[in-house]
Amino acid sequence: MDYFLLYLGLGVIVGILAGLLGVGGGAVIVPVLVFSFGASGFSDAYIMQMALGTSLASIMFTSLSSLRAHHQHGAVNWDVVKRITPGILVGTLCGALLAAMIPAKFLKVFFVVFLFYVATQTLLNIKPHPARQLPGSLGLFGVGSLIGMVSSWVGIGGGALSVPFMVWCNIKMHQAIGTSSAIGFPIAIAGTVGYVLSGWHIAALPSQSLGFIYLPALAGLAMASIVFAPVGAKLAHRLPVAKLKKIFAVMLYLLGARMLVSLF
Repeated sequence: MDYFLLYLGLGVIVGILAGLLGVGGGAVIVPVLVFSFGASGFSDAYIMQMALGTSLASIMFTSLSSLRAHHQHGAVNWDVVKRITPGILVGTLCGALLAAMIPAKFLKVFFVVFLFYVATQTLLNIKPHPARQLPGSLGLFGVGSLIGMVSSWVGIGGGALSVPFMVWCNIKMHQAIGTSSAIGFPIAIAGTVGYVLSGWHIAALPSQSLGFIYLPALAGLAMASIVFAPVGAKLAHRLPVAKLKKIFAVMLYLLGARMLVSLF
C-alpha cells in the first residue's frame, strides 16, 4: 500500500507537469520507478525494463486527453501523423522487444544521457531553426522508426525528439507540439505491447506484473495523472512557466545524476 501511494503521488506530479509545462512524464516516471522498484527488492537485471514498460503503458492513458485537447484546437497535422506512424510502430515495437536482451546497465546509461539532453534543451530553451521541408514517406518512416526506438528505451512519448524534428521541417511550434501528442499514442501502444511480450516468459519478475508492466504502478500513475493534468493546465495561466521550466530542468539533472551514481 505504501508504494501504491507513491505511485499515486507520482501520477499527481506527472499530471500537473504535463498540464503546466507541456512536458512528457516519462523523464520523471522512469527514475522514480527505478528507485522504488529497487527498494521493493525487484530483480536488478530487469528493473530498468520494468520502469520503461510501465512508463510507456501509463502514457497510453495520459496521451489521449492531451491529444483530444490539441485536436480541438486544430493543432494536430493528421497527414504527418498518418505518414510517420508506421515507422513509429515498427521502431517502438522492435526496441521494446529487444529490451529484454539488452543489459540493464546499458539502458540506464542510455536513459541518463537522454535525460541530460532533455534537461539542457529545457533549460536553454533550445529550438531548431526551420531549414527544410518534411521528407517523403520513406524518409518519415525512417525518422519515425528512430524516434520509436529511442522512445522505447527511455520510456517517453517521443516529444523531445519529434517536436524539434518537425520545427526543423518548417512546421509551426504549436502544431508540432499538437502533432507530437498524437504521435505519443502509437508509441505508447507499441511500447506497451512490446514490453508485455518481451517480459512474458521471464520468471524473475514480481507478481502483479504483465510482462515488464508492473500493474499497481500503472494503476496509480494512470488514475492520478489523468485527474491532475487539467489542474496543471489551469495553473499554466497563473504561474511563471518559463521559470518553472528551469526548475524542472535542474530537477532532471539531479535525477540523472542520482541514476548515474547508482551505476557504480
